[in-house]
Amino acid sequence: MKKISKTGVSGLIFFPALVLLFLFLLSLHMPWAQDHSAHQAQKTVSEKEEEKATVWTCAMHPQIQLPKPGKCPISGMDLIPVKTGKKKTGEMPGSLRELKLSPYAMKLAEIQTSPVERKSVSVHVRMVGKIEYDETRLGYITAWVPGRIDKLYVDFTGVSVHQGEPMVSLYSPQLMTAQSELIEAIRTANNLKRGKISSIKTTARQTITAAREKLRLLGLSGKQITEIIRRGRPSDHMTILSPMSGIVIRKNALEGMYVKTGTRIYTIADLSWVWAKLDAYESDIVWIRKGQKVEFQTEAYPGETFKGEITFIDPFINPKTRTVKVRVNVPNKDSKLKPEMFVHALVKAPISAAAKALVASPDEATKFPFVIPASAPLITGKRAVVYVAVSGQKGTFEGREIVLGPRAGDYYLVLSGLQEGERVVTNGNFKIDSSLQIQAKPSMMSPGGGGGGGGHMQHGGMSMARKETGTKSPAMEIPAAFAHQIEKLLDAYRNISGSVQAGDLTEIRESFKKFGIALDSVNMNLLSGHPHMVWMELAMLMRNDSVIGGNAKDPEEAKEALFSLKKHMNRIRSQFNVSLSRAQQSKAHNHAGNSGDHSR
Repeated sequence: MKKISKTGVSGLIFFPALVLLFLFLLSLHMPWAQDHSAHQAQKTVSEKEEEKATVWTCAMHPQIQLPKPGKCPISGMDLIPVKTGKKKTGEMPGSLRELKLSPYAMKLAEIQTSPVERKSVSVHVRMVGKIEYDETRLGYITAWVPGRIDKLYVDFTGVSVHQGEPMVSLYSPQLMTAQSELIEAIRTANNLKRGKISSIKTTARQTITAAREKLRLLGLSGKQITEIIRRGRPSDHMTILSPMSGIVIRKNALEGMYVKTGTRIYTIADLSWVWAKLDAYESDIVWIRKGQKVEFQTEAYPGETFKGEITFIDPFINPKTRTVKVRVNVPNKDSKLKPEMFVHALVKAPISAAAKALVASPDEATKFPFVIPASAPLITGKRAVVYVAVSGQKGTFEGREIVLGPRAGDYYLVLSGLQEGERVVTNGNFKIDSSLQIQAKPSMMSPGGGGGGGGHMQHGGMSMARKETGTKSPAMEIPAAFAHQIEKLLDAYRNISGSVQAGDLTEIRESFKKFGIALDSVNMNLLSGHPHMVWMELAMLMRNDSVIGGNAKDPEEAKEALFSLKKHMNRIRSQFNVSLSRAQQSKAHNHAGNSGDHSR
């Protein structure tokens, strides 16, 4: 038997060890190793997400949101963590209505945005009416002396006449007497020319003047009086001349008819200008002003537009039609417009920043109102919700309730809630709202949050869930300095209540505006996290109430704004656990309430 050397034994041991090391390294690159590593990494990420999650919800009832894992109080299913993410250091918390979409989700939802901008816009007011005579351009031929009509030179209506054209031959003995007085006065004055008594000459001249004036008052023109003097003998007939050029629209007398002083014989209308009498609805009166330009069309000339200017608005409303008559002066050089023609009119009323009609467009852009496209707001009842792209955070949108002014064509005026330059969603906004509703966040259909989707709305949202489980949302703790600021807000709220009870509209508006100032002075940087987001939501709603109340048209509208404000103030008391006594005790910390950045 051969003896094995030590060198051979060492080689036999080293070779298997080398093979095992090679196989181990090779296994690290095999598919099952990669799957195992990925599984471990996925498990680690999942665990980290659960650690980051601060809210646990039910997959079937997203309105259930609890701070700890457990069972859904409605379905009994295990709660799942909601990935909340974290804000960067120094970044303010988001909004309760915030939603982040991936680029693919934005493309799928077809999201489009438009800027909030100052722009000249107009309200289009449509009216109907008809053409009428211009009453200031009507002329009347009447008998200035009693007598008999011997001849009518115009014996039918519709005839065009010119100023000074003969219209009526009237027999009048009274007129003959007045002519005789003038002729006799002139004859007497001529006989006294050689006399030396100046007083008699003066009296004669005064008699002539009086006789001429008498004939003028009887309807004779200056030329007719001169002709009587030239002729030197009176006439028992007078010719009545047309006082103006126009169309004879009425003939009220016949030949051979005896007339009295003041009897109307003809009516003449100058149709070079006409009136368009339009009916404006009661709700449109606010946009109509004297001096506005009006465009209208008629059935007789389709496609042709006529223009005029509003010169008068009736001071009363027709109680049967609830409309107001608007008078428009219209030039009618070609005589195309005929009285009694029906017209369809349009007034384009430029709107100021105060949501009022202007007679002329403003010269400076700063006077233009804030507007957004009409497709941006989701309107339900008296609420208007828009979704704003968060600046610097691509794909992030936040919902806001805003105060809208009137609609002006394809735009809405914005009275409160948006700033110039912000971008609002004009397409895909309803999809964003639906996503927020599914996540039990405040939305158009569920302004208080909750609700949920998936066909489980019958559970009544968050409030119903709390009712069924017997739980109550715990109040949030806030700094004493912030509670002191809320006390100032409560003082402003009490002033509103007092002014509304007094009923003085001017005082009511002023108290709402002071409340808005007090609200803007609240330093929300004293809060962080969820309390900060809740305050942003309530501050937005209360600011809208202050704007509506500050622009109230009557005490009833102010009462509605106060009722809404009261609900929001009650939410502050309950959610922030702020009572009147608590706020009063915090006055010792008023120096802290004025520190920090007050910007919103």
